[in-house]
Amino acid sequence: MDSTATAQILVVDDEPIVRDVVCRYLERESFRTIEAANGDEAVRALEAEDVQLVVLDVMLPGQGGLEVCRWIRARSDLPVIMLTGRGELTDRIVGLELGADDYVTKPFSPRELVARIRTVLRRAGARAGADGRIEHPGLTVDPATREVVAAGTPVDLTVREFDLLEFLCRHPRQVFSREQLMDAVWGYRSARDTGTVTVHVRRLREKLESDPSAPQHLQTVWGVGYRFAP
Repeated sequence: MDSTATAQILVVDDEPIVRDVVCRYLERESFRTIEAANGDEAVRALEAEDVQLVVLDVMLPGQGGLEVCRWIRARSDLPVIMLTGRGELTDRIVGLELGADDYVTKPFSPRELVARIRTVLRRAGARAGADGRIEHPGLTVDPATREVVAAGTPVDLTVREFDLLEFLCRHPRQVFSREQLMDAVWGYRSARDTGTVTVHVRRLREKLESDPSAPQHLQTVWGVGYRFAP
């Protein structure tokens, strides 16, 4: 059995049927679950329980999902998967900016959600714990000090280079288009010129890759975008 399946998952959604379906499916896959119907209940559960991952709906009564995600990120690197409506692109982008690890669009397949949960839990092992650092073999990114160490050597990055690297490292192997990176890192909602992403990726390769012309970590997925491969 997958070792991640022993994790306890907090499922936050104001629709009882959604919580019921998700929790029953997770429990069938040997996960343990806790439910919360709104943001306040979610915060209380997080303060009282040992939770390894949060499935968090964006649209909640009272304290919304994005506010809860912000509350979580101010305190820890606890993995968060956001649930969003099909038309809520802005909420997905903001959620990623706040530090959500992934998002799933409603309506969704419970099987897909379980697969995303397992992937995020495995990726969480690459992140350091309470100090907030992101660690991959040969690379450490420290958001608190904004320092990067590659192969034991400190690397000087500009503000945007650091932000881009941090974002990609928080979502290893996940492919992002240039438009998505502009939205998540630069905060532009309708950017036409995505060439700046290409330029920043090239600069990061020059600073981090042993052979920038054949990058091993900051990879191009042709026709799609970029990803970080640990």
